[in-house]
Amino acid sequence: MASSDLSVLLSMGFAQERAELAVKNTGGLHGAIEWLEQNQDKSLEEIQAAFSHENDPNAEPPALQPGEAAKSLVCNECGKRFRSQAQAEFHASKTEHVDFAESTEEIVPLTEEEKKARLEELRLKLAEKRAGLSEQDKEDKKRNEAIRRKSTKETQDIKEDLRKKEQLKEAAAKRREKQEEIAAKDRIKAKIAADKEARRLKTEKEKAEREGRVPESVPAAAPVPTSSGPVASKPASAYTETRLRLQTSSGTIQKSFSVDTTLFEVAAAVSQDAGTEVQTLTQNYPKKVYDHTDWGLTLKEAGLIPSAVLIAR
Repeated sequence: MASSDLSVLLSMGFAQERAELAVKNTGGLHGAIEWLEQNQDKSLEEIQAAFSHENDPNAEPPALQPGEAAKSLVCNECGKRFRSQAQAEFHASKTEHVDFAESTEEIVPLTEEEKKARLEELRLKLAEKRAGLSEQDKEDKKRNEAIRRKSTKETQDIKEDLRKKEQLKEAAAKRREKQEEIAAKDRIKAKIAADKEARRLKTEKEKAEREGRVPESVPAAAPVPTSSGPVASKPASAYTETRLRLQTSSGTIQKSFSVDTTLFEVAAAVSQDAGTEVQTLTQNYPKKVYDHTDWGLTLKEAGLIPSAVLIAR
């Protein structure tokens, strides 16, 4: 009989261990259903722990003995009725209820129809409970997804803000480099014009000396205007930084260095940026090639201030 009750409980969807404990603790289908209802909110570990405290874990509440007078006991704390003293004691051991009273009402066994109705009711309760858990799982998933999306959006906003700031910094650096490049070109043009005028005056002076006459006085040339304003003379010792425009096989590199930076350090920096080893640095005007024998010179000692154009090879 116990095996058939167990089969019915298993067919209703109860877990194997819970169903076995229910049948073992009650000794019948009706009692097993009540036991499962009472313990449906308890974990299996809690049920097993409570069951292990019994003197005899395998003891089952005895059924009514043949010829025993029909009577019942009522638990005044929960209202449940029991057919025998043993069943009431078993209930007390499980629930710790101690207030019982005798009743003249006889507990009539459930009919087959009542059993089916009770089983159906229990199935509906189980279905509702599972549906509730399913809905809770859906809500949890929605909430977790909302949190994930919010976190992703915040991360994307931060990255976008950083990207815009980097673009602004790059644009400002390019504008500054362009202005410095224009100013450097203007200074070079002014220097070329001054050197050209100095050579002309020297040639005129030598010609006049050969002809035995005094060279005509030539008014000083007006300063060459540049896009950045008049070029003010400044002693080389006053500069602390020099601007280098370095032409490499992979493109042009513009960098600012301290005037005390050695040519070796400049070559190392260009090698790192260009990805190729630099053997020489060549200046076109005046023509000068710096190789490893000159690497110990500083930019100030090499006269590469306040700016210079070098070809890195």
